[in-house]
Amino acid sequence: MGRYRPPRRWGSNYISKFGEKVLRDELYQLWKVERPQVTQTVHEAALNGDRSENGDYIYGKKRLREIDARVRYLTKRLEAITVVRTPPQQQDKIVFGAGVSIEDDDGQQQYFIIVGPDEFDLKQNKLSMDSPMARAMLGKHIDDEFTVRLPDGEKIWHIIDIDYHFLAEQ
Repeated sequence: MGRYRPPRRWGSNYISKFGEKVLRDELYQLWKVERPQVTQTVHEAALNGDRSENGDYIYGKKRLREIDARVRYLTKRLEAITVVRTPPQQQDKIVFGAGVSIEDDDGQQQYFIIVGPDEFDLKQNKLSMDSPMARAMLGKHIDDEFTVRLPDGEKIWHIIDIDYHFLAEQ
């Protein structure tokens, strides 16, 4: 069986200023800090002789491949993204960067910030705009309702509030 892997689907190309900075910082860390250190370790390990049993050499070469793959991905991704720097003019509609308060039929409320696929983090309530829930919310206004298909059936949510503090704070 071959090692072919189909190309990874990228998703939406929007990202906040903060998300772009995180990607650029990771690229810098990998390319300017970590890669030279690993390269030096591999070079020193190669001087020790038998490479087939040299753990530093084997691990270092593997780590270099991982770093190079991630650097290629980050470089291409940073070229393709669109950085959203300001909130939209029409702030009564849910688009990228919106902070959305929603409530289900049981009265449970939740708050999500709609972000790009490169910066989502559910622990910080950042929801990827490519997720089914965010796609159902996009374009809606306050007091609209939307339905999300869950494993145990469909669930209806009501939009309580929309804000753009996330984009304004950056």
